[in-house]
Amino acid sequence: MREDVEKVLNEYVRPRLAADGGDVELIDVDEKKGVVRVRLMGSCASCPMSGLTFLSLVEATLKKRVPGVKIVEPLM
Repeated sequence: MREDVEKVLNEYVRPRLAADGGDVELIDVDEKKGVVRVRLMGSCASCPMSGLTFLSLVEATLKKRVPGVKIVEPLM
């Protein structure tokens, strides 16, 4: 599952974040629990809209495109 998460981040999430000077770091994938931990970086880390970006882009995209992802946790 980790490879699938990386692929989705690279293809769908990172390009959109990079357009605004941001990025996302994959911290951990717990395949048994379906939990993915990520950290927003760059301008996304300090942006007041980072919570919305996380929910509407990162979490929604991973849950939609990677079977088995149940929870996406942001790390600060």
